[in-house]
Order: sequence, then structure tokens, then C-alpha cells
Amino acid sequence: MRHDPATLSVFLDFDGTITTADTGVHVLERFADPRWREVDAEYARGEIPSRACLLDEWDLLPHDRDLLVGAAAEVPLDPGFEPLVAALRAAGAEVRIVSDGFGLTVHEVGGALGIPVLANRVDWTTGTLEFPHEDRCCACSSCGTCKQAPIKEAARAGRTTVLVGDGTSDRKAALLADLVFAKAGLAAWCAHNDVRFKPFATLADVHDALLGAQG
Repeated sequence: MRHDPATLSVFLDFDGTITTADTGVHVLERFADPRWREVDAEYARGEIPSRACLLDEWDLLPHDRDLLVGAAAEVPLDPGFEPLVAALRAAGAEVRIVSDGFGLTVHEVGGALGIPVLANRVDWTTGTLEFPHEDRCCACSSCGTCKQAPIKEAARAGRTTVLVGDGTSDRKAALLADLVFAKAGLAAWCAHNDVRFKPFATLADVHDALLGAQG
């Protein structure tokens, strides 16, 4: 079913969705104490929430801005990202980036296109990982960035909500979005839990599905 693009609020995950690989995993593999893999596995199994996972993994990294941001920037963006954003905006849709990673490059990527970004960030003066978009009023109150909150807000405004994601941090948002595009781990989770979704491989697939010839 084709939706009116002007009614869409599209929420794009960053790591592994806008980027071709997870920038957090990239820097962890390069620079972290190997114990990060145990922490990540606990998070994937649902044994710890994302905020605890991120803080534990952050403690295993050197807090060197040039080192970490430089490495994260090595991960390419999906070539379909900018065309998708441009086409959605031209059609009247709202676009936001929602990310629950370390926030090393997402703010710069979103800022370059003027896209609102809801993401964690690092205070490099102290080396502290900060969570400006956590939602302590949410039922779980445990995510770094609450991806459900902006979806609820858009739905209350009468928008058709679209989530595009690939990983564990997208699961709760997938339960609320009107339309879910999923790949990798999120697609497997949705299939296992009977959450309706459309599979995608690249953002060009999302472009075609949402806008077709209009894009």
C-alpha cells in the first residue's frame, strides 16, 4: 500500500543503516579491550539495557577524540542515503536520524544535510558519554536514545511513522511504527516475533518502496 509521502515521518537508524557498517563496532574492534564482546553479547540477549551496554563498552575504549572519530569516519555511508533524504523532503515527508550508539559521527552527518538528529554524544572535555535523548518516563527507561518517544510524538500529530533500521536498538521502535523496513538482526527479530516489516538491503530499496517513480 502506497502512503502519501507528505504524511510520512521517517526515522532512520544510523549505524548499519545510514552507514554501511556499525561505526561503534568498528572502533571497538580496533581499540577496545576484548571484553567488549561479552558486554555486546549480553545486550543482544536482552540481559542488560542499551545505556548500561554503551557505558560499559565506552569504559573499555581510549577517550581520544581524534583516534575514535577518525576511525568512525572511515565507515562509508550508504550511497542511497542522500538521494533518499532529498526525495523524501521534496515529497513533503519529515526525516529524522535516531541513533543509540556512541554518537561519534552521526551529528556531523545529519548536520551536513540539516537533518534533526536524536543521538547520544560525547563530552570530549571530560570524556563522558552523554544521553540527551534518554526518556526516563518511558516504561523501560533504560535506552541511551529512546526511539519510541519520537515515534509516539509523530503518531499523536497524525503522521504515518516509518522506521528504517537493522539492529537491537531498533526493536522497541519497530513495535510502534506504522511501517518498518528492516535488515540484518532487526529483520530476523521481527520475523521471529511476528512484527510486520519490509526487508531491505540498501537505502535505495527504501527509496523505491516509499516513493517509486516519484523519487
